[in-house]
Amino acid sequence: MPPPTSTSSSTSSSKVTFRDLAQGQCAPLSGAGHRLDAARLATLLALLPGWESDGNTIAKSFAFPDYETTMAFVNAVARIAQQQDHHPDIAFGYNRCRVAYSTHSVGGISLNDFICAAKIEALTRP
Repeated sequence: MPPPTSTSSSTSSSKVTFRDLAQGQCAPLSGAGHRLDAARLATLLALLPGWESDGNTIAKSFAFPDYETTMAFVNAVARIAQQQDHHPDIAFGYNRCRVAYSTHSVGGISLNDFICAAKIEALTRP
């Protein structure tokens, strides 16, 4: 299956894998029609261990051994955000970082959020 783009119609009806998300590409979205429903949100969250949703955002907290490792991660997240033109809210301290995504132009959570979250999750996998 080809990697999803946020405008792919196939992503709503076929089974998407973590790999599909991590290899996907964000696309400009606008309007509530691109907002994910609760069932789709739950299906995609299951692909991203540790990521949680409050219904309006998806987020995950990461722990690191030291400040340098934390900053390297924050910079890697920033690179992904720039490449995908989809930017998260990031909060970090000495040995921790929280990343949260929401697509403001759709008024909630979109496939773009999951594509970026999977790319971030891939940074932490061997």
